Amino acid sequence: QITSAVLYCHKHRVAHRDLKLENILMDQNNNAKIADFGLSNYFADKNLLTTFCGSPLYASPEIINGTPYKGPEVDCWSLGILLYTLVYGSMPFDGRDFNRMVRQIKRGAYFEPETPSSEFNFLKSI
Repeated sequence: QITSAVLYCHKHRVAHRDLKLENILMDQNNNAKIADFGLSNYFADKNLLTTFCGSPLYASPEIINGTPYKGPEVDCWSLGILLYTLVYGSMPFDGRDFNRMVRQIKRGAYFEPETPSSEFNFLKSI
């Protein structure tokens, strides 16, 4: 549901730019909803976005490096971080030290647990 919602946004030329667990809500039927479009922006093929925005732990290399970006690629990176966190129950980068985290994101050097979290294994069995 989350990936479908992001695809819907991108098909309508909207980059969310702040995808993170805190911005995913669940309704009474356990349907996922994306919230907080305060940092979102429309994107176009010809114009690149340059705003440094979003949460550092979910920030893409383009955001970290200050490189202009189209929009969907930074959402896809953040979506990957979000899905990783749901599966493993931990963040892929060390958020305790900002400079270390920036170096890890730039290099793509992430922590990979040996097994998914027990919650993920439980959800797979349902």
